[in-house]
Amino acid sequence: MSFANKPSREGVLTDGAPKPIGPYSQAVKCDGWVFVSGQIPYDPASGKLETGPIAAQTERVLKNVSAILEAAGSSLARVVKTSVFLKDLGDFDAMNAVYAKFFSEAPPPARSTVQVARLPRDVGIEVDVIAR
Repeated sequence: MSFANKPSREGVLTDGAPKPIGPYSQAVKCDGWVFVSGQIPYDPASGKLETGPIAAQTERVLKNVSAILEAAGSSLARVVKTSVFLKDLGDFDAMNAVYAKFFSEAPPPARSTVQVARLPRDVGIEVDVIAR
Protein backbone atom coordinates (compact mmCIF):
# COMPACT_ATOMS: atom_id res chain seq x y z
CA MET A 1 0.00 0.00 0.00
CA SER A 2 1.37 3.36 -1.02
CA PHE A 3 0.99 6.36 1.23
CA ALA A 4 2.03 8.80 -1.51
CA ASN A 5 -1.62 9.75 -2.09
CA LYS A 6 -2.66 9.82 1.55
CA PRO A 7 -5.82 11.93 1.87
CA SER A 8 -5.61 15.14 3.89
CA ARG A 9 -7.75 14.93 7.03
CA GLU A 10 -8.56 17.74 9.41
CA GLY A 11 -10.86 17.66 12.42
CA VAL A 12 -13.49 20.37 12.86
CA LEU A 13 -14.41 21.75 16.28
CA THR A 14 -16.73 24.69 17.03
CA ASP A 15 -18.38 26.06 20.14
CA GLY A 16 -21.54 26.46 18.03
CA ALA A 17 -22.34 22.75 18.37
CA PRO A 18 -22.09 20.11 21.10
CA LYS A 19 -18.59 18.93 21.95
CA PRO A 20 -17.91 15.26 21.17
CA ILE A 21 -18.59 12.97 24.12
CA GLY A 22 -16.42 10.17 22.80
CA PRO A 23 -13.53 9.41 20.47
CA TYR A 24 -14.92 11.18 17.40
CA SER A 25 -14.84 14.61 15.78
CA GLN A 26 -17.77 16.96 15.23
CA ALA A 27 -16.71 16.68 11.58
CA VAL A 28 -13.74 15.73 9.47
CA LYS A 29 -12.64 17.58 6.35
CA CYS A 30 -11.04 15.30 3.78
CA ASP A 31 -9.98 16.26 0.26
CA GLY A 32 -12.64 18.97 -0.06
CA TRP A 33 -15.44 16.97 1.58
CA VAL A 34 -16.94 17.53 5.03
CA PHE A 35 -18.28 14.56 6.97
CA VAL A 36 -20.40 15.74 9.92
CA SER A 37 -20.95 13.30 12.77
CA GLY A 38 -24.48 12.59 13.93
CA GLN A 39 -25.93 15.54 15.82
CA ILE A 40 -28.61 15.38 18.48
CA PRO A 41 -30.81 18.23 19.79
CA TYR A 42 -28.34 19.49 22.38
CA ASP A 43 -28.06 23.26 22.76
CA PRO A 44 -24.38 24.11 23.29
CA ALA A 45 -25.24 27.60 24.63
CA SER A 46 -27.57 26.42 27.39
CA GLY A 47 -26.00 23.01 27.92
CA LYS A 48 -29.43 21.41 27.75
CA LEU A 49 -31.18 18.92 25.50
CA GLU A 50 -34.16 20.12 23.49
CA THR A 51 -36.81 17.65 24.64
CA GLY A 52 -39.85 19.33 23.11
CA PRO A 53 -41.75 18.20 20.03
CA ILE A 54 -39.82 16.67 17.14
CA ALA A 55 -40.07 19.95 15.19
CA ALA A 56 -38.12 21.77 17.92
CA GLN A 57 -35.63 18.91 18.17
CA THR A 58 -35.12 18.91 14.39
CA GLU A 59 -34.51 22.65 14.36
CA ARG A 60 -31.88 22.38 17.11
CA VAL A 61 -30.14 19.48 15.34
CA LEU A 62 -29.97 21.33 12.03
CA LYS A 63 -28.67 24.48 13.72
CA ASN A 64 -25.88 22.33 15.19
CA VAL A 65 -25.14 20.82 11.77
CA SER A 66 -25.10 24.28 10.20
CA ALA A 67 -22.65 25.62 12.81
CA ILE A 68 -20.28 22.72 12.19
CA LEU A 69 -20.47 23.15 8.41
CA GLU A 70 -19.74 26.87 8.71
CA ALA A 71 -16.74 26.13 10.95
CA ALA A 72 -15.52 23.76 8.23
CA GLY A 73 -15.90 26.42 5.52
CA SER A 74 -19.05 24.89 4.06
CA SER A 75 -22.80 25.38 4.47
CA LEU A 76 -26.16 23.64 4.35
CA ALA A 77 -26.42 24.68 0.69
CA ARG A 78 -23.42 22.43 -0.05
CA VAL A 79 -24.82 19.29 1.60
CA VAL A 80 -25.10 16.38 -0.83
CA LYS A 81 -26.29 13.60 1.52
CA THR A 82 -28.10 13.43 4.83
CA SER A 83 -29.03 10.55 7.10
CA VAL A 84 -31.93 11.09 9.48
CA PHE A 85 -32.47 8.72 12.38
CA LEU A 86 -35.87 8.99 14.05
CA LYS A 87 -37.01 7.31 17.23
CA ASP A 88 -40.54 7.23 15.76
CA LEU A 89 -41.36 7.36 12.04
CA GLY A 90 -44.70 8.79 13.11
CA ASP A 91 -42.71 12.02 13.54
CA PHE A 92 -41.71 12.03 9.86
CA ASP A 93 -44.10 14.75 8.66
CA ALA A 94 -43.22 17.17 11.47
CA MET A 95 -39.49 16.53 10.99
CA ASN A 96 -39.81 16.88 7.23
CA ALA A 97 -41.55 20.29 7.49
CA VAL A 98 -38.63 21.73 9.50
CA TYR A 99 -36.04 19.93 7.37
CA ALA A 100 -37.52 21.49 4.21
CA LYS A 101 -36.95 25.00 5.64
CA PHE A 102 -33.25 24.30 6.20
CA PHE A 103 -32.75 22.62 2.81
CA SER A 104 -34.82 24.89 0.58
CA GLU A 105 -32.34 25.21 -2.30
CA ALA A 106 -32.93 22.92 -5.27
CA PRO A 107 -31.96 20.25 -5.60
CA PRO A 108 -32.25 19.12 -2.00
CA PRO A 109 -29.64 16.65 -0.74
CA ALA A 110 -30.04 12.92 -1.16
CA ARG A 111 -31.45 11.52 2.07
CA SER A 112 -32.08 8.35 4.04
CA THR A 113 -34.57 8.36 6.90
CA VAL A 114 -34.89 5.39 9.22
CA GLN A 115 -36.55 4.56 12.50
CA VAL A 116 -34.17 3.32 15.16
CA ALA A 117 -34.72 1.56 18.47
CA ARG A 118 -32.85 4.13 20.54
CA LEU A 119 -30.71 7.25 20.17
CA PRO A 120 -28.14 8.84 22.48
CA ARG A 121 -29.74 10.41 25.57
CA ASP A 122 -33.11 9.06 24.37
CA VAL A 123 -33.65 11.97 21.96
CA GLY A 124 -36.11 11.75 19.09
CA ILE A 125 -33.73 12.54 16.21
CA GLU A 126 -30.12 12.41 15.08
CA VAL A 127 -28.80 13.70 11.74
CA ASP A 128 -25.44 13.36 9.98
CA VAL A 129 -24.44 14.94 6.68
CA ILE A 130 -21.84 14.94 3.93
CA ALA A 131 -21.05 18.23 2.23
CA ARG A 132 -18.53 19.78 -0.13
